[in-house]
Amino acid sequence: MSMLAYIKGKLEMKMTGYIVIDVGGLGYKIYMSETGIDKLGNIGENVKVHTYYKVREDDISIFGFNTLEELRMFELLISVSGVGAKTAISMLAVCEPTEFALAVISEDINTLTQIPGVGAKSAQRIILELKDKIKKEQQIQELTKATKGTKSKVEVAIENNEKVDEAIAALQVLGYNKKEIEKAFDKLDKKELSTEDLIRKGLAILGK
Repeated sequence: MSMLAYIKGKLEMKMTGYIVIDVGGLGYKIYMSETGIDKLGNIGENVKVHTYYKVREDDISIFGFNTLEELRMFELLISVSGVGAKTAISMLAVCEPTEFALAVISEDINTLTQIPGVGAKSAQRIILELKDKIKKEQQIQELTKATKGTKSKVEVAIENNEKVDEAIAALQVLGYNKKEIEKAFDKLDKKELSTEDLIRKGLAILGK
């Protein structure tokens, strides 16, 4: 857990990959994504940046984020084996937290591999290690600004994903293998179908 929740002060410098915020005469060097730096105010203005404080034996670094959702996405990413802070920051530059959560839930490897530094193997590892974590309600709220009483796109994607998983399991019981079923489901508009519809339509395609 980061010991610094945020830093608020006068924006002194905007550099490539980092900013400097003056707090009572102390200049904090904070690493941020390029899009994060662009979204901040102008030099001389007071700004507030959510922070992650990384301490290693040979390195103490502060990483900054415009929103709590971005900070949460960063924390999830660096929890994945093989994903370092620099890769996570570059991911934030090109991928919104909601978009990222949707890609993980729907196992959208194509979206993830468009992020610099993420190949097919890394994308699969991110999905494998984060899918269940993101499915927890608290994580959805933290990643997507979801409000009580309304479903976020991520929650809808989770429901769709679970419907498909249930239908796949049912068809596997009937003797079809997973790859055959997934191929059949690629032909269907899964969002509009219930679990029962998926099973019925899947059987119609597989039975041909």
